[in-house]
Amino acid sequence: MIQIVDENIILDKTINDLDRFVLDFIKILERHTRYVIVSGYVSIFFGRSRGTEDVDCFIELKSSEILTELWSDITRSFECMNCSSAKQWEELIHDGISLRFCRKGVFIPNMEVKIVKSFLDKVSLERRIKVQFGGEELWMSPIELQIAYKRKILCSEKDMEDARHLESALRDVISLEKIKYYESVIDTYGS
Repeated sequence: MIQIVDENIILDKTINDLDRFVLDFIKILERHTRYVIVSGYVSIFFGRSRGTEDVDCFIELKSSEILTELWSDITRSFECMNCSSAKQWEELIHDGISLRFCRKGVFIPNMEVKIVKSFLDKVSLERRIKVQFGGEELWMSPIELQIAYKRKILCSEKDMEDARHLESALRDVISLEKIKYYESVIDTYGS
């Protein structure tokens, strides 16, 4: 059962291994910065039966000090697959490169961490929704924005299936008007 309370999604869901991975990682993020989960994991979370190697999230980065503290905290439990230090991470950020973190010695699944940069990244973060399940919670991009983004920007067959799944599975809690609104925002501002 899925319900909306004060714009938060509450659902009965058994926490699986992928959810536990995400929850363990975001609990570290929450100590340092705001985050938002986006893309394929959103549709998988809401019951789409497909695999994924990575979970995408955007984080807000306000200073080098926060990045250094975040790096230190993350690397206690996770390893970075494409970077070896906070200083290198900061350099990669300027090149627009995201980092992938996995549990030590286990490469799948991994968390792809991107810094909020584009207009739509910012909208995802500012309008994020709280999802509560199994005594846990996480922050996701608005479902309507995910549907619009998959349809208008990503457009692969997998993404179109994700969008159809989200629209069907959450038809009682999403707004078709908001989907149209986000589609018009994408048409105006791009990604």
